[in-house]
Amino acid sequence: MLETSARLLRLLSLLQTPREWPGTELAARLEVSTRTVRNDVERLRALGYPVHANRGSTGGYRLGAGTRLPPLLLDDEEAVAVAIGLRTAANGTIAGVEETSVRALAKLEQVLPDRLRRRVNALQSYTVPVPPDRPGPQVTAETLTVITAACRDHERLRFDYQGHNGSESIRTVEPHRLVSWGRRWYLVAWDVDRSGWRTFRVDRLTPRVPTGPRFTPREPPEDVVTRVMRGVSAAAWRHRATVTVHAPAARVTAHINPAVGTVEALDEETCILHTGADTLEALAVHLGLLNEDFTVTDPPELVALLQTLSTRYAHATSEAT
Repeated sequence: MLETSARLLRLLSLLQTPREWPGTELAARLEVSTRTVRNDVERLRALGYPVHANRGSTGGYRLGAGTRLPPLLLDDEEAVAVAIGLRTAANGTIAGVEETSVRALAKLEQVLPDRLRRRVNALQSYTVPVPPDRPGPQVTAETLTVITAACRDHERLRFDYQGHNGSESIRTVEPHRLVSWGRRWYLVAWDVDRSGWRTFRVDRLTPRVPTGPRFTPREPPEDVVTRVMRGVSAAAWRHRATVTVHAPAARVTAHINPAVGTVEALDEETCILHTGADTLEALAVHLGLLNEDFTVTDPPELVALLQTLSTRYAHATSEAT
């Protein structure tokens, strides 16, 4: 039979699993009587752990949320995962959590067994992150909290917004989801004043609190990640092209993702590809990777480049023929 202190830790570990535990099952696991289980539950409650009990044949014990955070028990893999997450957060894109993450990580590493501390430190010592081309924008944890709470509670959100051209506006939206892509955060929401779905850069908005009235959620016409990927990529393109591809739309779509372009069917054997890239050279390469016949009429600069490449490739193979 386990000693009282060890038994309490074992009981707490079981209760932290998100399920209800019948008293008889806990007693069997701990090799004690159900009366001892009831006494141990009272000891945990006295220590600040909110252990709830439901009576009846289908009832049992479960650990709920209390008014303060009690100590947590983590197994080896959970402890390593939390430590890695804290280290990542310390260098992340959410402003104001760096110092907090470092403090929490210091507390965790202080009590980690040596075998786990070595695993965490090895990951840090032998991992070299690739720095971004330029520092990404940061958002505050408070801003993310306000937005996600409005999404959860289905409450309208008003915020000051700065467009990509520097224009200022006040927007009223029905928030749907936050999307984290790369080093940026995006809000997908129904714009009330413009009666349509919009994507907003979170680092460009300042929420106005309190939030507005509740609304009935509506489903966007497409996956939010697809929407963000396509919108963000298109906004970053310096060169755009509309290409006629001599292949079925479904086959062309299979070769690309929304970040590369969108496909519009013309008929069963032809479709239009709306695409772009940061350089004309990259755009020409992407079109070649389609492995399909295509016709480009615009922009003229891309037509000229493809003609040049065609001549170059013909010269490259002329001796072979």
